[in-house]
Amino acid sequence: MTHFVVGLDLSLTATGLADTPGTRTIKPGIRTIKAGDLRGCDRFAYIASEIFGDGMAQTADLVVIEGPAYSRALGSGHHEAAGLWWHIVYRLTALDVPYAVVPPTTLKKYATGRGGATKPDMRMALFQRAGLDLRDDNQVDAWWLRAAGLDHLGHPPVTLPQAQRDALAKVAWPKGLVP
Repeated sequence: MTHFVVGLDLSLTATGLADTPGTRTIKPGIRTIKAGDLRGCDRFAYIASEIFGDGMAQTADLVVIEGPAYSRALGSGHHEAAGLWWHIVYRLTALDVPYAVVPPTTLKKYATGRGGATKPDMRMALFQRAGLDLRDDNQVDAWWLRAAGLDHLGHPPVTLPQAQRDALAKVAWPKGLVP
């Protein structure tokens, strides 16, 4: 059975989204959602409409979201970033879409073998494993989030060492999903 998994790297300025329904291809539909000059609730509404507007996220077997990066210095944007994260999680919950939250260090360990990997490390791991040269860090993270979900469901899009795959054991996966 093939699963439809969406990877979401939520951001106020550039949300990465990776999806491809009904396939486990290496190159999913990958895009960046940019809200431009919008702020506050208008920004939340725009990003949510881009994620849910075409109906794809609602039909996902699993949405994998990067967890908030609490150690990151967001300044005054920290409050709004948390608001966006919860806004999207609330919508997924209201729509009964199964989702999993992958902490940033877990995602890095899964992708590169090191929880302290840098953005260039993540990009290089994607290039080495999948042959994809994505120049947008948000898209790179979304790709790895989708890959983690597919891997959890028994359809890894790339081969990784077992030690890297073991990082996914720390994720609270939704109950009832059958690999």
